[in-house]
Amino acid sequence: MNNEQGCAKIIYVEDDPASVMLVRRLLGSEGYQVIAVEDGLSAIEVVERERPDLILMDINIGKMDGYEVTTKIRNIPRLSAIPIVAVTAATLKGDRERALIAGCDGYIPKPIDVNRFSDQVRSFLLGLKEEVGSPEEKTEYLVEYSRKLVSRLEKKIRELEAANAELQQLEKMKSDFILLTSHELRTPLTCIYGYVQMLLQNPEIHGSSDAEDSPRYLLQRIADATRRLGRVFDEIRNVSLVDAGRLHLIKKSMTLEPLIHSVVTNLQDSSLPRDLQFEFDGLADLPAIYGDAQRLHQALQNIIGNAIKYTPDGGHIYITGHRIEDTVHIAVQDTGVGIAPEDRERIFGRFYVLENTALHTSSKTAFRGGGLGLGLALARGIIEAHGGKVWLESEGYNDKQLPGSTFHILLPLTTESC
Repeated sequence: MNNEQGCAKIIYVEDDPASVMLVRRLLGSEGYQVIAVEDGLSAIEVVERERPDLILMDINIGKMDGYEVTTKIRNIPRLSAIPIVAVTAATLKGDRERALIAGCDGYIPKPIDVNRFSDQVRSFLLGLKEEVGSPEEKTEYLVEYSRKLVSRLEKKIRELEAANAELQQLEKMKSDFILLTSHELRTPLTCIYGYVQMLLQNPEIHGSSDAEDSPRYLLQRIADATRRLGRVFDEIRNVSLVDAGRLHLIKKSMTLEPLIHSVVTNLQDSSLPRDLQFEFDGLADLPAIYGDAQRLHQALQNIIGNAIKYTPDGGHIYITGHRIEDTVHIAVQDTGVGIAPEDRERIFGRFYVLENTALHTSSKTAFRGGGLGLGLALARGIIEAHGGKVWLESEGYNDKQLPGSTFHILLPLTTESC
């Protein structure tokens, strides 16, 4: 650091614009660089980034007060030597000592003396450090400051507990609303779909499902749209069941090989043709597991569908399996665009969509087509409900070099109590 006059970088932590303007004018005229920060949390980030020569700290600031910010900075080794000076309107008896106990090197009361301020700042830049007083007085203020921090921490914990309880209540209300709404909407959809199917079976309905604008073609489109809308409601409902811990599993002994082949066949048959090569290895040798075949079909369909969606035509998808002690390991590896490090965990969150929503498509397998952002959240919920785990590995996102991604799934063999 360079503490020569006119070269020093000073961070001023202050939420009053008038005070910031005054300090900038006074110190700027001396050639100092003044960086203003409005709150305590931001101050820590800016100090880490800028590594200033001096910090001017107001005490009464938001999020964390000046005492707490000072104590935090003093406990970061690479920042601990930076001089910190309290510039504050807290001028009651003991306020100076409390600032010094918190870690400040000095104390400048407000309103600042415009004739002396620049000289005071220069003194602290040159190494001036104020002292509390006698050892007894220092001990007394240390005890007081410790009690204050504990009381403030207790208050914050209680506030967080209250906020968390409120969030949990809101989450339950939201889940109940979604479950009720999906049920209420699913009922008329089922009725519509049933009647449309009855009409399609009526030989008196003219035309064919492939002849545009014919009655049968229009009815088929209604049936397809109703079925697709039903799948959307089911997906939202299932994710809500996972969130509420109410996902019901019907477990029995089952094998994964036919299930995985069924998933791949369904995905290939239910969308526009994609030029992708599937390769399988080790699935026939997998032992039976104890699980819900229908739910696992949903989970695997969402994971394999994701691999299809982010692999361009001409690519490969490898699905392998082997036993690891008392678990079965399934890996779904693609040669697609890959996933950035910061997205590897986010993609399992609800409503998180990687691609531009303008690319949204109702197809489960269209290349880079967006969706609701629920598929992988549901997949993780189903797998974890079985006592398993799912995670992702990828070197990163690159739509030119195509590094690909690998989803790993671990499922227990016969854990009935999961």
